[in-house]
Amino acid sequence: MTSPRTPIWQSIAQALQSEIAKGHYAAGDKLPTEAELAMRFGVNRHTVRHALADLAVAGVVHARRGAGVFVTIRPTDYAIGNRVRFHQNILDSGRSPSRQITRLECLPANAKEAAALRLLPNDPIQVIEGISLADGQPLAVFRSCFPAARFPQLLAHMQGQNSVSAALAACGLADYTRAETRITAKLADTLLALALRLREGSALIRTEAVNVDLAGQPVEFGTTWFAGERVALTVQNQEMHS
Repeated sequence: MTSPRTPIWQSIAQALQSEIAKGHYAAGDKLPTEAELAMRFGVNRHTVRHALADLAVAGVVHARRGAGVFVTIRPTDYAIGNRVRFHQNILDSGRSPSRQITRLECLPANAKEAAALRLLPNDPIQVIEGISLADGQPLAVFRSCFPAARFPQLLAHMQGQNSVSAALAACGLADYTRAETRITAKLADTLLALALRLREGSALIRTEAVNVDLAGQPVEFGTTWFAGERVALTVQNQEMHS
């Protein structure tokens, strides 16, 4: 009995991944165009597109609209310290930050959210959800919760922008710090995998964090799911013991 034949697109994906692993294409390099790869392998562009899509799902490459397909850059260092700001962290890593806001809604707090924010269960909270990206590649999915009584206009200030810090500043909170961060490992379910362009079951790093104002009052409870292979969380010793 003969073994099943490997699909052509899968063979192309394996060949390109092998060349990347051998250093023929370095992190950040642009791959040949679909037309060039189609000519090289003697196939149509649809077959090449299927191979590149598989590599993208695996996190090996990422596409930039209008620019081409690039080898995924090394994991981005992401600092976890007294002040955690997504935009600045990504700029510090030498990459370009962006965010896609997917949800702005006022909801009743569940027991976990209420405890973190020192509220009563079912007290109203402002919920902001979205996807954080670096150079157009998804790094993390986030869900941030804020006490609605303190920030009644927060969601209105989020309209038309993607900076949570700017929206909080517009609500009168100029500064806040990280009180605690809990880090655990998880596997990507279907929705997280889709948002992060990963395979279902890929490794994730989940952080649960509480931010407080300068008086120590909780102002944000946030959960973030980082793509494990794309982010290296770092903690500075002086901040760990401050």
